[in-house]
Amino acid sequence: MRELSDIDVVGVVGAGTMGNGIAQVAATAGYEVVMRDIETEYVERGLGAVDDSLDRLASKDALDEDPAAIRDRIEGTTDLGAFAAADVVVEAAVEDLEVKKDIFGDLDGVTDGDVVLATNTSTLSITSIASATDRASDVIGLHFMNPVPIMDGVEVVVGERTVDAVVEFAHAFAEDLGKETWEADDKPGFVTNRILMPWINEGVRAYDEGVADREDIDRGMTLGTNVPMGPLELADHIGLDVVLDASETLHAELGDRYKPAYLVKRKVEAGDLGKKTGKGFYEYE
Repeated sequence: MRELSDIDVVGVVGAGTMGNGIAQVAATAGYEVVMRDIETEYVERGLGAVDDSLDRLASKDALDEDPAAIRDRIEGTTDLGAFAAADVVVEAAVEDLEVKKDIFGDLDGVTDGDVVLATNTSTLSITSIASATDRASDVIGLHFMNPVPIMDGVEVVVGERTVDAVVEFAHAFAEDLGKETWEADDKPGFVTNRILMPWINEGVRAYDEGVADREDIDRGMTLGTNVPMGPLELADHIGLDVVLDASETLHAELGDRYKPAYLVKRKVEAGDLGKKTGKGFYEYE
């Protein structure tokens, strides 16, 4: 396994919201980044999102470096073979176990044997994902929070066969990206989503049942519990499709207390996924 001091190139699988955010924070920390997705259109969209995010941060004097210099450290590609140059890889693809296992099987073949392979999964088993490789001891969960450039935390999730040296590396790597970490065992939902998904779904049910309007539900939770966002606004920021997927995974694993709220399903079916589509529980420009 490589030491943190050996890391020059960070590979990121997926150029979506989480992938481009991880690529951005890695490049901001000074690493060269290879960000790969399956279509050129997705790669270009991800790079555009990085440009927009860096420009916003620069306008708030929140960067220590010119945004163009950070952006130049990110290479976008559709070539899986580009990960041969990576010293550590973070997967941030769609939240589907079989898709992730296929990706990790491919990564096992194209990366050097001492490269740590991390997954950004929010609910799926690290141990199951690692089983697709011949290096389960080097596979770990690095669950970044959304939006990645803004949120301070990363959840380090330890698989059944993950060795202590990789756990230590994962904490050190996340901290080098400017994040704080906490550690969870490989159990459904880990810490964050095991607690967060029922909270969001109950907020949606309260709105759907007329307990209060959306603003008062969110205001009640922000003022009453000192969280920065209420459940409906947070669901919009996460993406209602992501909330639904996570809730359904936990429902299958842990039972009815994780059953997705009906209104979440209905909005996903309508294509109202939250901030990324311009409409969820609220409307966005």
